[in-house]
Amino acid sequence: QVLLVESGGGLVQPGGSPRLSCTASGIVLRLRSTGWYRQAPGKQRELVAVIRGVDTNYADSVKGRFTISRDNARNTVVLQMNSLKPEDTAVYYCNTDPVYYPWGQGTQVTVSS
Repeated sequence: QVLLVESGGGLVQPGGSPRLSCTASGIVLRLRSTGWYRQAPGKQRELVAVIRGVDTNYADSVKGRFTISRDNARNTVVLQMNSLKPEDTAVYYCNTDPVYYPWGQGTQVTVSS
């Protein structure tokens, strides 16, 4: 059974730099592409960052501010978020293949002063 657990969110001031972690069991993340997604209230879930091998891609809205990386020893994919804005407020999720694997509970990031 594949289980993805997101952590690291919370209440952050604008300009803050939280670090989100996606830890997996039942699957080896370093062998798979993994994405970070977010869903803001009233909006559809969107892909914000993806890592494929050593290549990374970002949504325009987070490019230059977010960095996705792997921690293979911990079977974890990390999303380093910098220069947060109120519009980054959302529940953040990770997944390697949303068609096949269930979503985790996500981690709430709220950007507010």
